[in-house]
Amino acid sequence: METFYTIVDKIIEMTAFGNLAEHPTYLIMIALAFVLLYLGIVQKYEPLLLIPIAFGVLLANIPGAGLGVVAADGEGCVHYMKNGVWITQNIYEDMTIPEIAHDLGIMNMLYYALIKSGLLPPIIFMGVGALTDFGPMLRNLKLAIFGAGAQFGIFAVLIVATLFGFNMREAGSLAIIGGADGPTAIFTTLKLAPHMLGPIAIAAYSYMALVPVIIPLIVRLTCSKKELSINMKEQDKLYPNKTEIKNMRALKILFPIVVTTIVGIFVRDAVALVGMLMFGNLIKEVGESTSRLFQTASNGIMNTATIFLGLCVGATMTVEAFLNLKTIGIVAGGFCAFGLSIFGGICLAKIYNLFSKKKINPLIGATGLSAVPMASRVANKIALEHDPKNHVLNYCMSSNVAGVIGSAVAAGILISFLQYQ
Repeated sequence: METFYTIVDKIIEMTAFGNLAEHPTYLIMIALAFVLLYLGIVQKYEPLLLIPIAFGVLLANIPGAGLGVVAADGEGCVHYMKNGVWITQNIYEDMTIPEIAHDLGIMNMLYYALIKSGLLPPIIFMGVGALTDFGPMLRNLKLAIFGAGAQFGIFAVLIVATLFGFNMREAGSLAIIGGADGPTAIFTTLKLAPHMLGPIAIAAYSYMALVPVIIPLIVRLTCSKKELSINMKEQDKLYPNKTEIKNMRALKILFPIVVTTIVGIFVRDAVALVGMLMFGNLIKEVGESTSRLFQTASNGIMNTATIFLGLCVGATMTVEAFLNLKTIGIVAGGFCAFGLSIFGGICLAKIYNLFSKKKINPLIGATGLSAVPMASRVANKIALEHDPKNHVLNYCMSSNVAGVIGSAVAAGILISFLQYQ
């Protein structure tokens, strides 16, 4: 009979029911994972990103599985239990990668090797560059200014966040959500406030996925039907562009080289992202001689990096990291940054129209975010609802791809000014 009870005890220990009964907060995080999976699978909101992140959240919150990321404190120390004893070690000085895998688990090994090292965000930017066509922006270079205007939300929330108890580095990490670029948010947070990585990454990617909801909401609150009906093709006929590009291919090849050089000189902390973005774009535009590099960067490497980034970011979303007041502040502040960035781009378009004969549809300003190409598609859909002949996709892409560069440069500025605050 004693053996029977021993077996029963072992079976109970094998399950997670005891942990769930003792700490029901795990159920909240598991429910959050289910919601994110629903958004990615059923609603198809950024499924390539949201599904790996959601599954990472699920893995991290299975009690006793040891798949949650153990975050290092401000001094680089991790606190974990081994053989029933609490251990404190400096993860950067005292632990090798194999030791991290053995003592903390596979997700911690991947996180500290791929994410905490800052490797994956620039790699993903390389893939994004390989998938990006800067042609629409180069043909309508004036519209690129709205990619800068849409960064307004970043710097506005940076100031406001400090009034709500965030220090400057935390405020910078929170504010970068307004750039609507997940890798940029992760890269910036790793430099400024790595302890906030999980909530910020989840907020950034969630709001990116909700672009089809957030942009129409802000547009509806700030734009009139007359403004949304501005037909850009008709404006081009009335006020044709006097500058003719004779050799677009040469310009496309020169563009990433020139941008990398300029950004590298003026904002060195942004060149890790912008440089990789431009390198990916360069191997795309060179053509046949670099087609193998382009295919690898835009497919194999990009997809692999996305999988590991999503799983590792999701695995940082443990009960301890997520269920606190600071996380609520991050979610609220991130929404404000995102919404204000859209609003800033729209306002800049309205100001431009006050001084220019050639009018700009405010939807172009609304797409100065880095959420490419979803923001442009959403804006084009709104324009077509007001005028079935008003296709603004190419014009919005001009602002949209400029926003990718703008958010990376904004991140570099924040890192430069705040990293040692």
